[in-house]
Amino acid sequence: MSTTKKARIGITLGDCAGIGPEIVDLALKSGRVPDSADYVTIGRQPNCKPGAPTIETARAAAAALEEAVTRARRGELHAIVTGPIHKARMYEAGFKFPGQTEFFAERCGVENFAMCLTGGKITVALVTAHIALSKVPRALKQSEIVRVGLLLAEFLQRRAAAKNLTALSSQVRIAVAGLNPHAGESGKIGREEIEIIAPAVAELQSRIENRKSKIVGPASPDTVFHRAAAGEFDAVLCMYHDQGLIPLKLHAFHNGVNVTLGLPFPRTSPDHGTAFEIAGKGTARPDSMIAAINLAVELAGRKESSAKHAKER
Repeated sequence: MSTTKKARIGITLGDCAGIGPEIVDLALKSGRVPDSADYVTIGRQPNCKPGAPTIETARAAAAALEEAVTRARRGELHAIVTGPIHKARMYEAGFKFPGQTEFFAERCGVENFAMCLTGGKITVALVTAHIALSKVPRALKQSEIVRVGLLLAEFLQRRAAAKNLTALSSQVRIAVAGLNPHAGESGKIGREEIEIIAPAVAELQSRIENRKSKIVGPASPDTVFHRAAAGEFDAVLCMYHDQGLIPLKLHAFHNGVNVTLGLPFPRTSPDHGTAFEIAGKGTARPDSMIAAINLAVELAGRKESSAKHAKER
């Protein structure tokens, strides 16, 4: 790991035909990111027209990801913030992953990872992510719900510790959402809650280190996010992609952050896409990029202090 006192945060520009370069520039000039970190922008910008992605812009975005993960694995970067990419063009350029989340996991040799999003008063983690909705019921397994739930609990504990609120063994409050309307109505609208989700909730409660932690569910999906926003829960463990992203984006569209759980370094990104339709028009808002940078610095700072504490012991 680098001996610099400041955390070094790598920021990829994403597809340069989109708003990525704009929001990175605006964020770094905003005065709303910590000066306790050094920021390194990664990625070249081939000649392109705003709003018109090409194979070359996709290749440049892919090359930036490769450079960022290589430098992070070498210890040259303490965290990575990624700009938005255009997946269709990325696939044409040879990108073989459903998203950037899966790219980082594969490059780091990590199998125990998950997608988490946070913004405003809502944090969600996804048991299943980039798969068709029709495949979700068959993909749900007790072991997967527990695995992602444990990653989510660790993330919440680290955030609390990073804010100097509590020790790393802090209590967490997680609601586990049901899959079906009204969490299955006691089996009348589906049995996944009874056969899969409820046993997973019980196992999670037994495996979370702090026995005072609150793991509840299966909770009715139509009310659980209101309860989370009201402060009853720290996070909601969701069964599929849109179950978590729709309420998160409704609640915190302009400052939502995507976090990859389970990596050896923090990786965050704005919770929005390339927005080609407004690229180059001067109307892009950097709020989500600012939030992503702030969270990366927060998590990188916690990792640095944890490593220092372990060494001193």
